Amino acid sequence: MKRRGIFMAALAVASMSFVLPSRAQEQKKDAQTAPAAPPAPAAPATGKRAPQAKTQPEFDAYNAAVSTTVPATLEKAADDFAQKYPTSELQILLYKQAMRSYQNANDAEKTVAMGRKVLALDGDDPEALVDVAQALGEHTRETDLDKDQRYAEAIRMAEKALKTVDTDLAVPLGTPQDKIDEFKGYLRSSAYTVLGTIYFNIGASKDSKEDYVKAEDNLRKSIDALPSQPDPVSMLRLSIALDKQGKYTDALEMVNKVVAITKEGTPVGDPARREQDRLQKLTANSIK
Repeated sequence: MKRRGIFMAALAVASMSFVLPSRAQEQKKDAQTAPAAPPAPAAPATGKRAPQAKTQPEFDAYNAAVSTTVPATLEKAADDFAQKYPTSELQILLYKQAMRSYQNANDAEKTVAMGRKVLALDGDDPEALVDVAQALGEHTRETDLDKDQRYAEAIRMAEKALKTVDTDLAVPLGTPQDKIDEFKGYLRSSAYTVLGTIYFNIGASKDSKEDYVKAEDNLRKSIDALPSQPDPVSMLRLSIALDKQGKYTDALEMVNKVVAITKEGTPVGDPARREQDRLQKLTANSIK
């Protein structure tokens, strides 16, 4: 699950700036590349220094590689760039771009593959940790033979992202603090969503109240981390997790909020209204 609007805004915030020995340039690629920074900026107080090009040819090759929006073409361009410039700091930006492109195309397998290439370059990158964890968590099925391993890896990555979001997010110098905070909130919210969704799914498969409690805790944190962009899917899962624990009044309060921000005939709106109807009957009966 992705909140597309905030995600695209987040990309604009998280995009890296590059520094050339000869000059600073400004590049904007679909709101995903921030203005070039002044020469040799210091790293932000919290976070990493943005990647920089060492030479003009390297920078030009990066621009040529990043110009495509076709995921497979971008992947090949990233691989070719990495082969030609094996020590370039800009490799990670191309693999991140490929990861996002595959994610937007709803290709979970390739999203994971590109995310792993990012993490091979920087194992603490919070965006890649969240996106790989999300793809693993949401595209694991009950019948998968490696279900437990996939869930365990996704949990480890999501928990790590929550630790590295304040220390390992590369932010261009001069990025407004409110945009940085918004992106960090998005990453935290997404990481907690991964955890909440996994525990929700485990709870459903085992009918485990303990896992529903864990789901509730993480889904609440997900919603609280980004209150300006409430995610109806997480809210509906939270309502059901509360329902499964017998917390019908709290569950009804939450699902009422979901109904208020969704429409009938939508993938979230219809099950939310069914859950609302069920909970209204349960709470009405409990009052009698």
